[in-house]
Amino acid sequence: MVLACQFYDRRLAAEPTTSGSDASLRGLIHYLWHEAELTVWTSRWAGKRHWWNVRWHLLEAAGQMAVMGGPLADILFVPEPFRSENKEAIEQRRNAVLGTALPPKSGPRKLLVLVGEVKEIMPARSGQKLVIRHLPGFPFVIDDALHRRLQARFERELSLWGADSSSHLIVIATFGLNPAGVAIVEEVALMVVSENWIPYETVPEKRLVDALARLREKSVKGLRYDLQTDQPIASALLQNRQEPIALFVVPAGADEAFEASLDEMIAARPEIGSWMWRVGEGDMPPLPL
Repeated sequence: MVLACQFYDRRLAAEPTTSGSDASLRGLIHYLWHEAELTVWTSRWAGKRHWWNVRWHLLEAAGQMAVMGGPLADILFVPEPFRSENKEAIEQRRNAVLGTALPPKSGPRKLLVLVGEVKEIMPARSGQKLVIRHLPGFPFVIDDALHRRLQARFERELSLWGADSSSHLIVIATFGLNPAGVAIVEEVALMVVSENWIPYETVPEKRLVDALARLREKSVKGLRYDLQTDQPIASALLQNRQEPIALFVVPAGADEAFEASLDEMIAARPEIGSWMWRVGEGDMPPLPL
């Protein structure tokens, strides 16, 4: 499957890493989401994509990926769906994974990578508590400095999540355990996804995602990876046709540099058709059915 950011030769500059920056973590969660084929959707799947399904695809994809020179699967922690009747067995499996992040008596400590759905972020006695769905009673601690950076860096994602009760907020974070067994977050990034777990960046793009969700034709959502927000990307691709069509959402107030980059992208791939919604000029035009 073609990466949406590769439609116009906009590839990742390097292999995603957990090197410590929130930009790299955002690139990693986008790459993982794509490799897990969670960017693909058709209306035939309506009501069939739940957390257990999302988790399975993430773990399968992680088994084929490497970060920091090693398998991502070795350090990835994705909480399994919690069921009270299986609480003891679930906690035993969780503890077996998290135990690897306890600080050693000597040598470098191991960090794990969390991918989960945010339930809430709330004040703690010291710093903030990141509460993850399917992990009752096991919060992650974020210090105040990291929390301030999180609020500033991911203000858009937090506002989109707060405005739409059907959406999910996905967190990716590096973390370790202190000697007491408390999970301490080192770096963190956020991604907002629709009720069908399709990522989106803005309210207009959410409208496009919702419209595509009603089509029987498969669509592939484009992701930004580490590209800046002032860089154009193809929001989605309709590819099960003789001429694939890239779908673009041009924000209101896009400047000349944005328009020039967009024109260059389209001209570079004449075999791919284009559909465009210029948000500043009115409502979303009909999709190319």
